[in-house]
Order: sequence, then structure tokens, then C-alpha cells
Amino acid sequence: MGHGHGHGHAGEDDRRRLALALGITAIVGVVGVVGAVLTGSLALLADLGHVGTDVVALGTALAASALAARPPSRRRTFGLGRAEVLGAALNAVLLLGVTVWVAVEAVDRLAAPTAVPGGGLLLYGLVGLVGNVVALAVLRRGGGMNVRGAALHVLGDALGSVAVLAAAAITLTTGWAYADTVASLVIVAILLPRTVALLRETGHVLLEGAPAGIDVDDVHTTLLDVDGVAEVHDLHVWAINDRSPAVSAHLVISDAGCTTADCGPHGVLDRATHLLRERFGLEHSTLQIEALEHADHEQACDPPAGVLRRR
Repeated sequence: MGHGHGHGHAGEDDRRRLALALGITAIVGVVGVVGAVLTGSLALLADLGHVGTDVVALGTALAASALAARPPSRRRTFGLGRAEVLGAALNAVLLLGVTVWVAVEAVDRLAAPTAVPGGGLLLYGLVGLVGNVVALAVLRRGGGMNVRGAALHVLGDALGSVAVLAAAAITLTTGWAYADTVASLVIVAILLPRTVALLRETGHVLLEGAPAGIDVDDVHTTLLDVDGVAEVHDLHVWAINDRSPAVSAHLVISDAGCTTADCGPHGVLDRATHLLRERFGLEHSTLQIEALEHADHEQACDPPAGVLRRR
């Protein structure tokens, strides 16, 4: 129970930061739409792809933070942690669509460049950059992975604003007609790898893949090294979302192990659970104890004398 101390206050603080950053990003998006319409800038339009997906990402993070506070129910025994993963997948699909459209439009403009006013581009680029910097400052002190992930989205948007400002400077100083188009292609180059990585990450989680940074072979070896454990099978490591890794396994122990390591609530189970938590950050573990001679039937060891087995 002691692990839960302070988590509620941290969650509320994260939600406040996410809500403030979402408001700032939404304002930047509205200003960007006006600027793209008035200037005809493809670079600004491409940067709006960043802003739009940032709004979705921040909104998803905010909603996920609120949903995560809800306890599991009889119908949803794992809670609603997967909502964040589904939102991230939607975010990636939208971002991919925007990226492809901007790339196609940029190629068309290479054949017939469109005149873009450098002054307007500079003004709206500055507004976007200032908004991004403020949002990053708000998110910087957030403690959760959810907040850090949202901050990475805003950081990518800030890089897009820098590309817009570079296009504005080149247009004002040289009058080069292709500056805006080249800047939009730079933004596409920034967006595309992030989009593909996000799609791969969400797909991996939805397909019950092992969490990043956890080697399943290492987990197997660690469990096998626990005193009294003779065999480990049916080992599964997965995650509900990027913050909730879990593990389940069957631990087979010999008769000698039952005597020296204890098949009850202490001993093997305590040591194995402690190692999983300390070495791999696996706070949630489900471990089944089996006697060696009955492993094929997945029967548990006999309970200690005087303790009735529950049906």
C-alpha cells in the first residue's frame, strides 16, 4: 500500500500541466491556420500537421491520465489503460496522412513555385515557436511518462517552427521562391520517422509484445536462478500501455524446493516477485507454483499442514 503514496497528487499535477499545454497548443494551431490561409505557405501548413497531432497527442494524454485514475471494473479488469495506446495509434495514422499530403503538394510546387510573403511567414513562425517553447516549459516538470511523451511531440513542433522561420529569413533576404517548399520538405523529413516509430510502438503494444528495455531471456534466467526453482515455463511479458508492464509465469520446483524454499505465500514467490520488481521494473507479476512431478498437469504443491486448499 505504501507504493501509492503521493501518486494521486502527481496525477492531478500532470493533468493540470497537460491541460495548460493543450490550451497553448490549440491557440498556436488557430493562429497557424490563419497564417497559412493568408500567406499560402505550405511550410506553415506542414507545421500545422505537427500542431494538429500535438493537440491530439496532448488531448489523448490528458484523457488517458483521467481514465487511468479509474479503478478496474468487472467488465474491464485491466481498467482503461489501452485507451492511451489506441489514441496514439490514431494520432500516428493522422500524422502519416498529413505527411503524405504535404509531400505530394511540395513536389507539385517544385514544378510551379508559389510566391509566399516572407514577412507573414516570419510573424506566424515566431508565434508558433513562442507557443511551443511555453508549452515545453509547462511540461518540463511533469513526472509521468505520459507527460514526457507529450513533451516530445511539442519539441518536434518547435523544430517545425524553426524550419518555417528559416524559410522566412531566406525569402526576405534572397527572394528565393523555393524556400517555403524546401522548408515543408524538411518538416516532412522530421515528421515521417516519428510517425513510423509511433505506429510501430503502438502496434507492438497492441500485439502484446514485450515492453522496450525488458529482455525476456533475462527474465527467464533470473526466475530460473531463484533458489528452489527447477524450471520456468509459460513465461509472458507484455504491457497494457507504456507505463504498465506485466509478467506471468509458471515456476516448477522440486520436492526439496518445496521444503527449503516454501511453496506458500513467502519464499519462492517473495524472492521471485522482488527480483522482477527490482531488476526489471515489473511491478505486476502473476506467478504459479508447480511441483516437478506434476508440472505437466500444472498442479500446485501441497499446502502446509493444517491449511485447507481453496476450491
